[in-house]
Amino acid sequence: MEDLRSKIQQFLINRTDFLAVKDRLSEDELRSFVSRAVHELCQEYKVPLAEMERATLVREIVGAVVSLGPLRPLVENPSISEIMVNGPKKVYIQKNGKTELTNIKFDDTRHLIHVIQKMLAASGSSRRVDESSPYVDFSLQDGSRVNVILPPCSLSGPVVTIRKFASDILTIDDLLKRNMLDKKMALLLIAAIKAKLNIVFCGATGTGKTTALNVLSRHIPPDERIITIEDTSELRLLQEHVVSLQEKSANIEGKGTISIRQLFVNSLRMRPDRIIIGEVRGDEALDMIQAISSGHSGSLAIVHADSPEDCFNRIVTMILMSGIRLSTEEIKKQVAHAIDLIVHVELFPDGVRRITYVTDLEYDHQSTELVMNHIFRFEQEKIKEDGSVMGNWVMGKKTPSFFHKLIKKNAGLPAGFFE
Repeated sequence: MEDLRSKIQQFLINRTDFLAVKDRLSEDELRSFVSRAVHELCQEYKVPLAEMERATLVREIVGAVVSLGPLRPLVENPSISEIMVNGPKKVYIQKNGKTELTNIKFDDTRHLIHVIQKMLAASGSSRRVDESSPYVDFSLQDGSRVNVILPPCSLSGPVVTIRKFASDILTIDDLLKRNMLDKKMALLLIAAIKAKLNIVFCGATGTGKTTALNVLSRHIPPDERIITIEDTSELRLLQEHVVSLQEKSANIEGKGTISIRQLFVNSLRMRPDRIIIGEVRGDEALDMIQAISSGHSGSLAIVHADSPEDCFNRIVTMILMSGIRLSTEEIKKQVAHAIDLIVHVELFPDGVRRITYVTDLEYDHQSTELVMNHIFRFEQEKIKEDGSVMGNWVMGKKTPSFFHKLIKKNAGLPAGFFE
């Protein structure tokens, strides 16, 4: 069904004037237009399609177009990375890393809530949002992540935040073109993925952590079984053998919650070669560290943190909050042994997202202290008059503690890379 939906969408774009007329047609007219296109495609390619299946496809395709209301031109604009609706009369966007107010407005609060409900219905999610459950996260069909929060929790009226993911960033070369990293850093990170190092990506909201993880995950060998665990679907892996798990919120009776920690514990019984966690934010940090320590190497995760140091401290704090009866020093030792690399990503004032640190974690048994070795770091030199940030990546001189793992896995780094 997914393959057929993709073919129909391509047929509409390439063989009809769908893009030219979709903004002028009413919902009923649009439904008829899409229905005729589906019928024509099925006849041309001799695709047998039951009436119920055809109705479902038409409803999903039309719903994805009409559900966005006034936000549709913003969602369809590839240069816009984020849409922020602060009530019916204020819609902001983030474009090229800069936030600006648009002239898009909703008629009133009722109109905005109506669009929210249509977006939620078109997403295919079983989640809901109303006064009794006033906030929700879900994903649009194109992968964009949506957060909604309603009154009484929001004092500004209904607030909607749509985070889009660039569909044109697929390879490490795309990151290089955008000046997110340099070639030597790219070589090391690709080798780290192939050698099954345990890597945590960190940074503030909207800095590009998920994008970096998505791109680097392309270098996971295709014969490995990958389990992804998320609160809202964001990861876009190209490998075929991927099992995607998503936490479940409570039902209308307040029951049935399935947490990321529960999914993580269950994933260990699913014979994973890799486990990727969309975001570590609670008790699952303990299970992740214990799983890595017990042989589940190659794990990737995301943590919200302002620096590699903050990332490490947050993980330690999350483990302490789980109630485990271990000293802080013992937990620090376990975390340092489990995590090989911390990759910190930052959004700069010029709108460019850069990897600012690639940091090796090492526990010094003699001094019983954590040692952070910044293999790469971005050194900012100046800001030009046009606002662009000038700087270079500097490579440290110390050979990382995980170097033996790269050698053992024959990860493909050129000779003398760390000299």
